[in-house]
Amino acid sequence: MKNKEWPKHSILAIAVIATWLTTYVVYKTAFSITIDNALQEFILFLNPLSLLLFLYGGALFFKSKKARNRYIVAISVITTIILYGNVAFYRFFTDFITLPVLFQTDNFGDLGSSAAASIYWTDIFYFADIIIIVLAMFLIKEQDSTVKAAASHRKAYFVLSAAILFFNLGLAEAERPQLLTRSFDREMLVKNLGMYNYHLYDIYIQSKSQAQRALADGSELTEVTNYVRSNQAEPSAEMFGKAEGRNLIVVTLESLQTFTLNNEMNGQTITPFMNELTEDEDTIYFPNFYHQTGLGKTSDSEFLLETGLYPLSGGAVFFTHSGNEFNSMAEKMGNEGYSTNVQHANTKSFWNRDMMYESMGIDKFYDIQSYTVGEGQAVNWGMKDIPFFEQSVDHMTEMEQPFYSRLLSLTNHHPFTLDEEDKLIDEYDSNSGTLNRYFQTVRYLDEAVKSLFEDLKEQGLYEDSIIVMYGDHYGISDNHNAAMEQYLGKEITPYESAQLQKVPLFVHIPGYGEGHVNEEVGGQVDMRSTILHLMGMETDKDMQFGGDLFSEEHEEFVIFRDGRFVTDEYVYAANVCYENGTGEPVEDQTLCDPYAERAIQELQYSESIINGDLLRFYDDQSGQLKTIEESEQP
Repeated sequence: MKNKEWPKHSILAIAVIATWLTTYVVYKTAFSITIDNALQEFILFLNPLSLLLFLYGGALFFKSKKARNRYIVAISVITTIILYGNVAFYRFFTDFITLPVLFQTDNFGDLGSSAAASIYWTDIFYFADIIIIVLAMFLIKEQDSTVKAAASHRKAYFVLSAAILFFNLGLAEAERPQLLTRSFDREMLVKNLGMYNYHLYDIYIQSKSQAQRALADGSELTEVTNYVRSNQAEPSAEMFGKAEGRNLIVVTLESLQTFTLNNEMNGQTITPFMNELTEDEDTIYFPNFYHQTGLGKTSDSEFLLETGLYPLSGGAVFFTHSGNEFNSMAEKMGNEGYSTNVQHANTKSFWNRDMMYESMGIDKFYDIQSYTVGEGQAVNWGMKDIPFFEQSVDHMTEMEQPFYSRLLSLTNHHPFTLDEEDKLIDEYDSNSGTLNRYFQTVRYLDEAVKSLFEDLKEQGLYEDSIIVMYGDHYGISDNHNAAMEQYLGKEITPYESAQLQKVPLFVHIPGYGEGHVNEEVGGQVDMRSTILHLMGMETDKDMQFGGDLFSEEHEEFVIFRDGRFVTDEYVYAANVCYENGTGEPVEDQTLCDPYAERAIQELQYSESIINGDLLRFYDDQSGQLKTIEESEQP
């Protein structure tokens, strides 16, 4: 074998084929990419090839065999790092990496425990192409290995690479028209363009967003303003001002999904206290409420709450646009005499919160330095919820009233680990350790919420406050569908996956006396106007999407950050229009088309506001555009 001379550039060919096939195998084993027909499968198989040919083709410009081989190994290492980085990221976020996420290095230390739980020894097989290439270099002797490829051969090689790229793009456009206008749907981009081309496109999108701010002049807001105004709903006459003058306490229920409420696990009640709240006379509970977060997860939910805008399609807006001007709920309440703060027992720089809160006009941030973490009170991501709530209520007793305080819980976070003394129910018995532990941390969160209510009553803050609690994002991703099917006793179709994005919303008004379950379909983008109207504050001049959940005119239309949507009649997921309720595909699939077009439009409007920092051109007091001179004033 060692004495046999192989054709010239055999190593190059082996490298291209090895990385191509490894990429395809990773597609099929590590990602939940939906394939509906043979053409989509062929596109998925083909799409890594064009850029791999181009990248590895650089070896044709080297005369030295050693230099060529070093270049080929370098390219294989780079592509493998990109591929495996997405594998580990996908296991936790069920999404693909974007450029801004790569630069969120301040978060890497805090993400350590979650990342470690997403790495397995079997992952060595994802490095198979590097192993094959290195072995080939040792075992194969090429003909004329010291001669650089002829210019005509290089030209033919790169023409072939370009031809495959355009063939791929043509098939992708035929399969999914207007593909490149749907940059928020990263699975669709990877499925049609390929992992490596997707990352190049992502670089282009991020560069374009940076240019948008520099070129923006506010004129783009005219069309957005007209859209927002045409879709505004009048506040509910009955609920407007229902909590006027009270303290506002908003609690983020980390990773809490609605399927755990009023439910059991192996005969054990998962959320006994919150179950009682759903029937409490002072609580309005929304069971058909959805999270709308993207890669920013909890920080995205905060952004939705504060601004009534959608998070970005790529990266976390808290990190990428913290210097923007925002007409936040905190700023609005501050203008009405409220002291405002956020309480979160984590590092202040995590998700760039210290910078973003300043941009949002939040008066004070109680970070981990504001808490005393006693022995046995630490958890992976900071401080356990029960002592966190207790000390947060202590902080409230010292706040100037009325106050608006947001509390971010922590314990119910991936990888969902607890100390033995905090395990109030048993683990589940599926093949997913993540789901098995999730029920225990949800049970602990429920106990923590119960303790929060008790602490507020004990400190005399309960009667003068309104308490809003919401789930920030999913806890169990689609990667655990097999275990979820075991628990729920049914198949997780794209329709059911959309339904699992429901998170609870509680509006608790002590003394209200008319508590009920509100079946309105809504999402996190609706929280800002709903809460402000309860507090007696108008929002008709605010630049925001969503609407008051209590309004008779509220439209039941929830847009997910990935382009899926839910209405009272339909659920649109995996490019299929389902009937909401039965989960059956609608006979006339065009019934979802108007909503799909509007969903894209609304997401793009929100994206343009953020990328262009357009609110610097908007006067939220008058509801009018500012002049260039006014927008430049500090």
